[in-house]
Amino acid sequence: MLTLDTIRQAPKALLHDHLDGGLRPATIIDLAGEFGYDGLPTTDPDELATWMRRGADRKSLELYLETFAHTVGVMQERDAIVRVAAECAEDLAADGVVYAEVRYAPELSTERGLSLDDVVEANLEGFQIGMDRAGAAGNPIVMKVLVTAMRQAARSVEVAECAVRWRDAGVVGFDIAGPEAGYRPTRHLDAFEYIRRENFHITIHAGESFGLPSIWEALQFCGAERLGHGVRIVDDIHVRDDGSVELGRLAAFVRDRRVPLEMCPTSNVHTGAAPSIREHPIDLLRRLRFRVTLNTDNRLMSGVSMSSEFAALDEAFGIGLGEMEWLTLNGMKSAFAPFDERLRIINEVVKPGYARLRSRESQVVTG
Repeated sequence: MLTLDTIRQAPKALLHDHLDGGLRPATIIDLAGEFGYDGLPTTDPDELATWMRRGADRKSLELYLETFAHTVGVMQERDAIVRVAAECAEDLAADGVVYAEVRYAPELSTERGLSLDDVVEANLEGFQIGMDRAGAAGNPIVMKVLVTAMRQAARSVEVAECAVRWRDAGVVGFDIAGPEAGYRPTRHLDAFEYIRRENFHITIHAGESFGLPSIWEALQFCGAERLGHGVRIVDDIHVRDDGSVELGRLAAFVRDRRVPLEMCPTSNVHTGAAPSIREHPIDLLRRLRFRVTLNTDNRLMSGVSMSSEFAALDEAFGIGLGEMEWLTLNGMKSAFAPFDERLRIINEVVKPGYARLRSRESQVVTG
């Protein structure tokens, strides 16, 4: 098994992480006091972290989403968003993440007068501060923003237009999130068609709490380049008693087209999308060589980091450094950053980083 120290040192890429799902508990309490939010269940950081994780682990996506009322509640002021974004970048960099696309729905932070553009600008400013701090600490990281619209709301065209306005400042794509059941992605076709006309990038939460129709609509109607979660694609894969596998039309399309799956195992267990890590579809999908990527989703609510997710996979499936590098390269190949930037990170950061770790591991074995 890989040691946690090796996993932390390994360069990692993250494509699916929510800004409002990764706040430090102490920061939530600070911001609540500073900006007059009085809805917290406790003002003790350890108790709040435990409360958030217990509240999220209820095997229901809808119940899982309820915990966000408190994080969003303290993100209604510009300075609060800047601080949260800066700390996000620092925390990811300290965990060995070298490239991250972190998403947020700006419409969630407009209760006190901020515009969509105000929120995105604050997010980008915070990421730049965090990148500067991380670089100074010896943990360089590249941070990008995914602008998200809420699928149960009706502002997706506004949000899509906002995303495109900031595309040259660090926003790399558009997403929809929120409860899947009853809120099909095709409700937001106008937004997706606008994004496509602008030659911009689309990722869609699909196939998490709802099944194959959600994935099919996201791909064939909405133009998704990546699938947020996508775990239910396994419903279109038949494993026979003799171990042979038959892919349905949709699963074959996803694999053949190399559609990236932004998989978040621990979060999926918490929302009821998978019964356990050992039974998570990520094992079958990686063995079938789908374009699987590993992600955190909501670090606070699920009590995870990229390192802990890799450790959980290694414990369950013995992935080792080779598979860890493959998953990381999948993430970098699937990133929405410009090609030259992706290539630089792959060739100058990811591959040399894993080569050094393999060399060190081999010296330990032969020594």
